[in-house]
Amino acid sequence: MKIKSFYKLVSSTILVIVLASLVACNGGKKTSPEVTEVEVLPEDIVELRADQVKLANIETGTLELRSLSGILKVNGSVGVSPENLATVCMPFGGFVKSAFLMPGNAVTKGQTLAILENQEFVDIQQNYLEAKSKLEFAEAEYKRHTELYKEDVYSQKNVEQVTAEYKSLKAQVRAFEQKLAMIGISPANLHEDDISRSVAVVSPITGYLRAVNINVGKYVAPTDVLFEIVNSDKLYLELTLFEKDADKVAVGQNIRFFINNEKEQHKAVIYQTGRTVNADRTYKVYASVPGICKNVLPGMYVNAIIEASTNQVTALPAEAIVSFDDKDYIFVFVKNKEEKGKQFTEYQMVEIIKGVTDGGYTEVVLPPVFDVKTTRVVIKGAYNLLSAKKNAGEMSC
Repeated sequence: MKIKSFYKLVSSTILVIVLASLVACNGGKKTSPEVTEVEVLPEDIVELRADQVKLANIETGTLELRSLSGILKVNGSVGVSPENLATVCMPFGGFVKSAFLMPGNAVTKGQTLAILENQEFVDIQQNYLEAKSKLEFAEAEYKRHTELYKEDVYSQKNVEQVTAEYKSLKAQVRAFEQKLAMIGISPANLHEDDISRSVAVVSPITGYLRAVNINVGKYVAPTDVLFEIVNSDKLYLELTLFEKDADKVAVGQNIRFFINNEKEQHKAVIYQTGRTVNADRTYKVYASVPGICKNVLPGMYVNAIIEASTNQVTALPAEAIVSFDDKDYIFVFVKNKEEKGKQFTEYQMVEIIKGVTDGGYTEVVLPPVFDVKTTRVVIKGAYNLLSAKKNAGEMSC
């Protein structure tokens, strides 16, 4: 009995050891969990369920060709054309005998602005009259000698001598006539009894006096500026653009401008665009101001709006374009699909370049491979798609 009991004990012990060994061998092994496949979407793809598409109020449409007239807001100043800005000097200088006009006074072409005195004025008149008298005698001698030479009375040498003297005096008279004209004296109206030490300084144009730099008794040199006269009937604008906007302006475009923060707007038309870009990367545009504008004066600062060229461009509603990280994007429909019995829609984020905006539509410059005819673009709900992209999970599955 004891032997049988012993064998039973041994058998039980061996069984326990074997089971323990099996447990030890299998105990370190962990059951592998089931691997669930997760779809990884590209960075530019946003995926929404059908109910999310409806909730986001997403609508798609096609690109359109539209005529857009954009605007550019620029700054500049008012200028005056060279023929309407006069600087008045006296070629031979002199002492101011009388001056009676003030800055701001209106003047007309030919109006006397001041009276100057100079001994040189007397000398020019005297020399002219003397040369003119000699010329009359020399001309008579020239004609007489020429006739006598034809009759073989005078020699050729005598005729040549008379001719040379006649031409010399004629040149002197013409020179004095030009000097007289420079100081405002008419040679045709000058006679021996009309010699004067005073001459009038007259206005070369009609306008108003911007500067008066003389007073009675003052000596003025030939290079001194006595008056500055401006005619504001024909003004122009000098506007400054950045070089990136140079292709948006052209001759003939209309401009609206404002001065001194006034609400009244004035009109101008571009007549010239710059031919070079300045060192600060700016570009000049010039526009003429038609008619007379009230309160618009040369030198004034202006705010201007340029109406950009109108042409057919690829356009979308402005709300179809979103901005992210300083870039502009649109969303396009990619495909509908079904996963685990649910309907999903994929949209792709496409970078574009914005152009002009007009009437709620914006010009878009698309990538070269973009199919304009067949691609459907999100025209409503683009910002909701952008939110889904940013928040990665709040709207997407």
